[in-house]
Amino acid sequence: MEEHGEIINRLGELRRATESGGTGAREQAADHLAALLDPHTRAEEVGLFHVLREDPEFTEHIDRLCGEHTGIDELLAAVRAGDAARMPDLELALRAHIDHEDNGLFPAAAIALAGGDGWERVHDLTPAP
Repeated sequence: MEEHGEIINRLGELRRATESGGTGAREQAADHLAALLDPHTRAEEVGLFHVLREDPEFTEHIDRLCGEHTGIDELLAAVRAGDAARMPDLELALRAHIDHEDNGLFPAAAIALAGGDGWERVHDLTPAP
């Protein structure tokens, strides 16, 4: 969850760069955001999401979150390429996704994985930063 704060800060930088109209600044801000999102998303999908997917109660939710990851990546690529009209969509999608994780999945995971070896398995599967 701590990474989400930095991701939101980078999103703000991208919004400002997009509004200023400078290609180089927009591309650089998009690259900085991607540099945070890519390892974050990968770590979630191969660690926590992988372990939670073993419980049928989480499968649909995990599938939706993975779809959100893909959609966010596509929106970020469009903004980076110069489609400034997609910036509000990116911001809305990323903020909603973070809310789904912080206020839905993560608290549920804390309960579901308590008391067993679930967190150890998540840790073992998650790539080092």
